[in-house]
Amino acid sequence: MQVFLDFLHHLSTIINGGETMPGKSYPNCSILFVMCLFFLLVTGCGEEQQEKQMNNVTGKSTKEKLKIGLITEHDIFSQKKRYEPLAAYLSRKTTATIELSILSRYGNVIDNFVSNGLDAAFFGSFTGALAIKKLGVQPLARPEYPGGSSTYYGMIFVRKDSGIHNAAAMRGKRFAFVDKATTAGWLLPMHYFKENGIEDYPTFFSETYFTGTHEDAIYDVLRGKADIGAAKNTVFARLAESDSKVQEQLQILATSPEVPANALAVRKDLDESLKRKLKNALLQMDQDAEGRKVLHGFGASRFLSTTADDYAPVFDYADKIGLDLATYDYINE
Repeated sequence: MQVFLDFLHHLSTIINGGETMPGKSYPNCSILFVMCLFFLLVTGCGEEQQEKQMNNVTGKSTKEKLKIGLITEHDIFSQKKRYEPLAAYLSRKTTATIELSILSRYGNVIDNFVSNGLDAAFFGSFTGALAIKKLGVQPLARPEYPGGSSTYYGMIFVRKDSGIHNAAAMRGKRFAFVDKATTAGWLLPMHYFKENGIEDYPTFFSETYFTGTHEDAIYDVLRGKADIGAAKNTVFARLAESDSKVQEQLQILATSPEVPANALAVRKDLDESLKRKLKNALLQMDQDAEGRKVLHGFGASRFLSTTADDYAPVFDYADKIGLDLATYDYINE
């Protein structure tokens, strides 16, 4: 390098009309100048290429990673099939590498925000309300389904041939809940019991248990494992499309208020730029061909902007049964 610097010094002397080294002749100055520029260019490119190679070796990347949790609305294989195309689409649109984390139960969404370092999650209405109160998460968007609905409601149902038509007839029967962190699969039944004078439900029923998914609650009643069940209407409708027995053999006894469909919410300290990219990508999906294809597979027509105010029905329902969401900590029995 020092030799090259000395050469540049002598070249500068020649170009500026100064003295030359005795007994030496030099080529045309313009040729020398071009050669120097070429040398600098090659050296710079070499350094840039070397840096790229080092990044490849160390795994260094400029893409930000984003870990998104999924609740167990369906079985794990159905969840992956439904959400992976959406995650891939958002990765392309936001330039972030999105990793899905499918959780074993509903309440894990709250726990894993801290223990597993989740950046966001598709929350159900109850877990969304919990996360807003406990973690301060910020909802971004939720799907709107064909027909214009962006909400769902809970249902209590029985077999049509069960002879159960009211709360009194439920005494001594088997009740299938979904999880203590769901609106449809637990909050609705708790409100129903309170309204109908069932004060100690574990002794009122012969058996109560938690299925873990809405699908299982529906099928347990359909197949006779349980006499009464609770689940969300969107899962009920989806199963009825592929299995006519769901509609033909089950009867709805009670429903909950409308609550927000599963919405994507992010941790409060997530980079504001990434929040905007995520929200914009979701809200604009229906405006390009690729996005519409992903939406079709997801079972939605578009995504709608969502805020904490949309969870007011859940907050109100919890208040009516005396449940403080900010301090609520549960264990499924």
